[in-house]
This record gives sequence, C-alpha cells and structure tokens, in this order.
Amino acid sequence: MNIINIEHIAKIYQVGSEEVHALRDVSLNIEKGEYVAIMGPSGSGKSTLMNILGCLDTPTKGLYNFTGVNVSQMNDNELANIRNKEIGFVFQTFNLLPRSDALHNVELPLIYAGISSHERKDKARLALDHVGLNDRMHHKPNELSGGQRQRVAIARALVTQPAIILADEPTGNLDTKTGEDIMALFNEIYEQGNTIILVTHEEYIAEHAERIIRIRDGMIEKDEHVKDRYIPKKNGFSKAD
Repeated sequence: MNIINIEHIAKIYQVGSEEVHALRDVSLNIEKGEYVAIMGPSGSGKSTLMNILGCLDTPTKGLYNFTGVNVSQMNDNELANIRNKEIGFVFQTFNLLPRSDALHNVELPLIYAGISSHERKDKARLALDHVGLNDRMHHKPNELSGGQRQRVAIARALVTQPAIILADEPTGNLDTKTGEDIMALFNEIYEQGNTIILVTHEEYIAEHAERIIRIRDGMIEKDEHVKDRYIPKKNGFSKAD
C-alpha cells in the first residue's frame, strides 16, 4: 500500500526577479513499511523534497497524496494537524526543550494532540523505554550525551505512532560510534514495521536503508533498491549477505 504518492511535483521560489526551481517534475511512491534514504549534494533539492514530504511546505505544482489524502493544497492548520498525528520528525540538532526533562520532551506531541496527562505520561515512558532511556527520563538535555539526546528525539517521534518517521541527517551531530548506535536503533524501528524516510548526504548512512533515491538539480537522478544494506551486530555493523 502506498503511504506516499507524489506526481509531477515542482517547487519554485521567487528570489527578487529570479525564479529558483528547487524541484522539477518529481514523481515517486513510498510504500508502507519501506526504509528509504534520500540523498543529494547541497542545493540538489533534497531538503525541499523533505519539507514537502513532511508537510512543512506545499508544492508549487503537482499532486501529493499522503495516506490517501491530498495534502497538496492544505492550509497551515491542516498541515500542522497532519504533522502532529502522522509524522514523527528526527532532526540533526535534536530540537529538544532545554529546560524540560526527557519525559516532558517526549510528551509534547501528545499535549498538542489533547491527550490526558496520565495517558501521555504512560505513552512517553513506554517510548523512552523503547529507545533504552527509561533510567534517564527525568534528565534535562544538558545532562544527556548527544546520542542520548537523539534517542529522546526518536522517542518523541515514535510516541504518536505516526505513519512515517522522517529523519533529517540524524547522525550529523554525532561521532561515528554513536551514529552507528543510532542507526542500529533505526534498524530496530524499521524491523518492527515502521516506515522510515532518511535524508542524508553520507553514503554509509544511506546504505542502512533498503532503497536510495538520489536527487540532483531538483530531479530524481536514480531510484534503486540496495542489495547490500548494513545490519546491526553485537560488535558493530556488517553488510547483509
């Protein structure tokens, strides 16, 4: 089942008297349960595509169906509702509230969704336990390592049980070993049936996905399924046979 269907998407920005074509006639489908990496150099259009897929922006032209709903022409409030209920975001910079503990940071999407205090605390605790941070739930971000902060962000993305997890350079602020641990966690989340869209410029990060979409000059240059993908093992990562 297609969870994402975009047809002939274009995004044009007006910069002074000049038109900038960030995306040009992009069409793609992403099925439920896929693990997809979107790659491209700076200025390729991958961030613009991510913003449209994440309902952070709307296309200038074209059709975007998300979970069977046409979101192409939705207003800001409608898009915000889709984002809060259906999309779990994980960012390079974590985007955590510095004065709130891990539990409250994970609760935030549930607060916006109007979930009762008791229920949202239970759900947030479960999400933190899922990412291995049940003993850090009352720590604030400055009391956590970079990897732990990203785990809090992943728990926050999972807590609403969204249709997709959208991760933008999720290991960009982490050292290599911590980044591998985070990618192992994404693999576990994927194996449990979640749909993951990963935006990265790092080849070795993209290879954890099962499908890599390469963007260049606002167009899809290549869309391929990866035969060999990295899978977690007790002593690091190796490629699948």
